[in-house]
Amino acid sequence: MSEKGVLSESLQHPRRSLGNRYRSQAEKFLELSEGNDENLSWAEQNARQSILYDFTNGDNWKTLVRIKVIIGDSLGIRAVLEDLFAVLGRDPENMSQLEGIDMLNSSFGLLEAALAADPLDPDIWWENVGAHEDKLADFATRLRGLDISDPRANILFSRRVERIGKNGDEALFIELTRFLLAQRPDNHEVWEEIGRLYERRCEYDQAWLCYDQARIHFPGSNARERFKERMGGMVEGEGKTPWKAPGISDRVQFLERMRQLSSKRGAEAVSGTIEEKMDDDPFWEIDALVNDGKANEAFFLARRMAAEGIEGAEAKVNELLEEMRID
Repeated sequence: MSEKGVLSESLQHPRRSLGNRYRSQAEKFLELSEGNDENLSWAEQNARQSILYDFTNGDNWKTLVRIKVIIGDSLGIRAVLEDLFAVLGRDPENMSQLEGIDMLNSSFGLLEAALAADPLDPDIWWENVGAHEDKLADFATRLRGLDISDPRANILFSRRVERIGKNGDEALFIELTRFLLAQRPDNHEVWEEIGRLYERRCEYDQAWLCYDQARIHFPGSNARERFKERMGGMVEGEGKTPWKAPGISDRVQFLERMRQLSSKRGAEAVSGTIEEKMDDDPFWEIDALVNDGKANEAFFLARRMAAEGIEGAEAKVNELLEEMRID
């Protein structure tokens, strides 16, 4: 596997054992670092690796910031905190706390406060939030306003939302999961999970649409085919109407809803576009969205156009899928 593939896998599946190992190495080098810049450098490198392999452990972040303070790297501390806030969802309120502060003297306190208010461990987070309806409602409201396009943030919030579903609030689980998928649609495992939930609720069209999304992002997924087999097995005896896959209008409506969820501006058009482009290029809005940094919204728009049978749209979908995989 290539280095890029290893890093991608590490991001998608945090490995606590490797994270602990690298943090332990960082702490050992830190103990030996008095008057030895080389050991301090090794400590920093190992601390970075601990976060790479397990960004869900607050101790890994604390170790790296502690080393950065010893080094006196103010810019590096700011970069670490900005990275943490990306994992916690890019919240303008959090980012504003970094303006004008003395990084060397205040960074560790700011880090600990952020982790205490927003624990990275989903079980600790659930202990703080799950038993309180008002806190859960605040979480849902906050989540809808966050930028969670960072894959680590999407994983973190997916695990939190899983706790909501496991504890019985299926409606909120579905709503928030679809919001997460709108910002990171390439998580085929989550598409399959929400598809199974729809299936249990006998909402078969929605289940099929989710399984279909899983197959788009992971061609090796056979969830949609297995679902069709199960549906065929349910239709026995005379007088029963066989289930059919959702029609084009249902698919278009589903994809348009996902597109609007992926855009903070809803269905508003991209600013600065030129009307004449609509006649010359049917994909002008897709290209404009990509140029505007809204690849996820562009993807759902392309999928909708493909469902409508617009020539060339399927090729556009494949092009966007490839770009998303590279990213």
